[in-house]
Amino acid sequence: MPRISESQIQAQYDFMSRVREINSHRGRLAAYIKTFGCQQNEADSEELAGMLTLMGYDIENDAENADIILINTCAVREHAESKAMSIAGRFKLLKAKKPDMIIGVCGCMVTQEGVSANLKEKYPYVDILFGTSELWRMPEILYTRLSTGKRVFEPGKGRYSDIAEGLPSVRSDRYRAYISVMYGCDNFCTYCVVPHVRGRERSREREAVLADVRKAVSEGAREITLLGQNVNSYGHGLYEDYDFADLLRDVCAADGDFTVRFMTSHPKDMTDRLISVMAAEPKVSKALHLPLQSGSDRVLRAMNRVYKRDDYLALVSRIRAAMPDIALTTDIIVGFPGETEEDFLDTVDIVKRVKYDNIYSFIYSPRRGTPAADMEQLPYEIKVDRYQRLIAVQSEMELAFNRGLEGSTIEVLVEGRSKTDTDKLTGRTERGKLVHFSGPDCLIGQRIGVRITHAETFALYGELLDTSLNGSAL
Repeated sequence: MPRISESQIQAQYDFMSRVREINSHRGRLAAYIKTFGCQQNEADSEELAGMLTLMGYDIENDAENADIILINTCAVREHAESKAMSIAGRFKLLKAKKPDMIIGVCGCMVTQEGVSANLKEKYPYVDILFGTSELWRMPEILYTRLSTGKRVFEPGKGRYSDIAEGLPSVRSDRYRAYISVMYGCDNFCTYCVVPHVRGRERSREREAVLADVRKAVSEGAREITLLGQNVNSYGHGLYEDYDFADLLRDVCAADGDFTVRFMTSHPKDMTDRLISVMAAEPKVSKALHLPLQSGSDRVLRAMNRVYKRDDYLALVSRIRAAMPDIALTTDIIVGFPGETEEDFLDTVDIVKRVKYDNIYSFIYSPRRGTPAADMEQLPYEIKVDRYQRLIAVQSEMELAFNRGLEGSTIEVLVEGRSKTDTDKLTGRTERGKLVHFSGPDCLIGQRIGVRITHAETFALYGELLDTSLNGSAL
């Protein structure tokens, strides 16, 4: 796969030095990054944070204190897009109080046709804009804005062929690392804008991925998540005899005490060989996100998902035969154009059969430039009703499963203080279940045993054990 040249990357480091020099007389400077969307956007924001740090900015959690604000946007659903535009509007007030503040908008949303022009015209306080293909050029873009005073808009639509390696990164979570193994997507599901804003599939070279894994582990990461729009197709067009199963095995061979997760997997590319590697490697978390989208063959065909419901169920059977205790999660779209009540009930049927640990369900929203946006749309009231019914079914099953954990002891990776109750620590099990319990800060980043005392639909509550694990580690 073509890569951005080392000289081009070095040029960006030179721009980082120039920005740092421009800022050298301004005292302490702070940067705030607001991220919408998927883990890939989170990984992108960590690279933005790395570049900003080298340019002399401290990363802040409060926009009020920032000298530069970057809004990293998502285009997958209308809600995320609307929210990003709304928050950009609110930051206008902050800039009114601090005229030297730089406001930037970047990511998937701005790559869509017409968005850049709209922001340029209606949001005059936005100083810089860059699409996903231009992220690596952020230092150059920021330098141009600071040195000339002119707004810089680089949506970069259509420029997705190259991969940029060697950019700095600052992880937002010391104990968890998101590492991209590939970018883009070739599947062109009729509802999805990703191929239009992220480009076609292209894989990173294995040594680059493995170097990132080793670095993250050496810096204290206890959980590595390998990222891609479709990780299962890793290596296509790059290697003839090396695929994602090989990469996963090589990642697990790295020294250190860590676990590995990956997402997202397209069912059509989930091979028996990959299942075997997952089952055999102790470092691989026995948890898998396997998007269904719909349980209706008719709707799946309209979505261009390629597989049928029986194919999906057969795949789940093979996965569970190899890993009986695996936790499965999924994505489901409710209210796709033309979906009938029978189609919807087919989806509910699969949810009941598979018994997912969690589902990420969304009401369909048309995305500009996708075939589904031109199809006849369902009334919003029908979509909301079906969404609520689906969530009710899943919540009932999830609560029953969680209550079955009461009294058991579970291994938890401690993430930090709970956002809703700072008196408690919070962590996640291998299955991805959120667990709250009391304990000291020295446990953050550790794997410890927690006895579950109470279960709710979306969280577990427990007490810290000062003895070794008893019972199952879920």
